[in-house]
Amino acid sequence: MKLVKDIDNNQNSKKISDEEAEEAFKTILSWMGEDPNREGLIETPKRVVKAFKEYFKGYREDPVQVLDKTFGDVDGYDDMVIQKNISVQSHCEHHMAPIIGKAHVAYIPNKRVVGLSKLARVVEVFSKRLQTQERLTMQIANTLMQSLDAKGVAVTIDSTHQCMTMRGIKKEHATTVTNYYLGQFKEDLSYQNRYLRLISNSKD
Repeated sequence: MKLVKDIDNNQNSKKISDEEAEEAFKTILSWMGEDPNREGLIETPKRVVKAFKEYFKGYREDPVQVLDKTFGDVDGYDDMVIQKNISVQSHCEHHMAPIIGKAHVAYIPNKRVVGLSKLARVVEVFSKRLQTQERLTMQIANTLMQSLDAKGVAVTIDSTHQCMTMRGIKKEHATTVTNYYLGQFKEDLSYQNRYLRLISNSKD
């Protein structure tokens, strides 16, 4: 799939070792004005590298493979499938600050459905990369549409960007909502409106 190949082609040709990454974090600690050799910080670079592997594990995962297995024994079910309140934990590519929120995902199956956990896994794979919310929303939708050969896909993300709440303009209550529609959700407003009504009661 072109989307995944483009991501793979953007990887550094030179493999960076954990030790090299730890040295980079030591340099940042020194730049901050800290002593990376003091007791409380000696293990910090190693811990940060370990944490970054978790924060950005999506670069090592293929969302298409997540959706590889589908099921056809659904007695002809052809209405929308919606999964609401999928947690989103990502990082913005501009400041590497956390993006925290939730996603709602819907698709209209074309003869086959996918396991419900796989929808959340696709959100997870793309979230665990440096992102803009707009691109994240579109990546999830396009991957579901293409991989499932769906009749339609809708994705909504509602999140808080800590690059806005903790720095810069510092508007701690500001949230950002993005929507992306494909297929029947884009072409038929009755599907889109029903989807929006069904996710409107998703407040925690």
